Amino acid sequence: DIDMAVGCMKQGAFDYMVKAVEPNRLTSGIRRAVEMRRLARRYDSLRDRLLAENLEHPEHFSRIITRNPRVQAIFRFIESIAPSSETVLITGETGTGKELLAEAIHAASGVTGPMVKVNSAGLDDNMFADTLFGHSRGAYTGADSDRKGLIHQANTGTLFLDEIGDLSAASQIKLLRLLESREYYPLGSDLPRSTSARFIIATHQSLSELVAGGQFRRDLYFRLQTYEIRIPPLRDRKEDLPLLLDHFHCLASEKLGKQQLAVPPELLTLLETYDFPGNVRELRSIIFNAVSRQKEKMLSLQPVRESMGYTGENARPAAAQQGLVFPKKLPTLKALTEGLIEEALSRAKGNQAIAAGLLGITPQALSKRLKRRRGDR
Repeated sequence: DIDMAVGCMKQGAFDYMVKAVEPNRLTSGIRRAVEMRRLARRYDSLRDRLLAENLEHPEHFSRIITRNPRVQAIFRFIESIAPSSETVLITGETGTGKELLAEAIHAASGVTGPMVKVNSAGLDDNMFADTLFGHSRGAYTGADSDRKGLIHQANTGTLFLDEIGDLSAASQIKLLRLLESREYYPLGSDLPRSTSARFIIATHQSLSELVAGGQFRRDLYFRLQTYEIRIPPLRDRKEDLPLLLDHFHCLASEKLGKQQLAVPPELLTLLETYDFPGNVRELRSIIFNAVSRQKEKMLSLQPVRESMGYTGENARPAAAQQGLVFPKKLPTLKALTEGLIEEALSRAKGNQAIAAGLLGITPQALSKRLKRRRGDR
C-alpha cells in the first residue's frame, strides 16, 4: 500500500512496484536503479579525486611540463574518468598540448590496445570513411584487397581523432552513429563490425560557435560533452614559463648538438611580456631558433625579440595589433605617451630594451624620451 511504499522510499528504496507488476516495468526499474548506483559511484570517485592534492600515477603526466593549478586539476579529473569508456573531448588553442593530454588519458585508462591517431583536417567524406572504417575488396576502383581501418587497429585501445571541427556534415553523421552504437560498416560491406576502442576527440575550434553557425551537428556536440576538457592557453599559465624555458633549452641543446648556454635573466622577463598566440608549440620554436643561431657563450635575446616581432620602430607585437579601447574622454597625447611608457616599463620590470620592444620603438628612441621627460621635470 502507499504507506508502506513511502516508508520504504524513506529508508533508501529506489522504486516500488504494485502487484501484480509487469515484467517490462520490473526490468526497466532495475536498469534505472543500477544506472543511478553507477552514476553515484562515479560522482563519489570524481569528488574524491578532485579534492585530492596528489596524483595516484604522476608518471602518466610526466611529459606535460606545468605547475599551473588549473592544469593539475585537469590531471586529477583525468584520473577520475580514466576507467570509463565514455568519449573525451579536448578543446584548446593551437599548440596547447592536446595530443600530449590525449596520450596521458590513454596511459591512465590502462587499456591494453594501442593509441591510434587520426587528423581529420583535409579528409573528405570518402577518405574519412576509408581511413577509419576500411573497405572490402571491390568497394571501389583500385580496391584490390580488403583493408582494415584504423578503428580496427585501435580495438581494445584508444582512437584519437584530432581537428574534429573540420569534419564534413556526412562524416559527422558517421561519427555520431559510431559513438552511439559502437558499430561501423567498412566501405562495400553490408556486415557491421563492432569496436571496444576508447574515443578521444580534439579541436582548436569553438564547437558551440560552429553549432550556432550550422557547421557542426548539435546532436553530435551534445554527445561529445560527457567529458569535456579545456586546456588553458600559455598566456594564462605564465608560471610555467621558467619550467618550459629550461626544458626546451636543454632539449634544443641536446638535439642540435650545442653546448648548453647560460641564459640571461632578462630572457624570462621578455617572455612574460608576450601573449604566445601559438602557445607552447610557439615557445618551443622560439627557443630552438635562438639556440640554433647562438654563437656566444650566453643565449642572445635578439633572435627571441625577432621571433616575437620586437625588432624596431616598424615592428608591432601581436598584442598591439588588436583594437584599442579608449575612455569616453580622450587623454592628451602627452598623457597617453607617458602612460604607455610607464606600462611598458612595468611589464618589462624596468628593462628598457624589452620595454622599447613592447612599444615598437628602438631602445635609443625610448632612452631619448625618458631623458626628455626627466628634463621636463
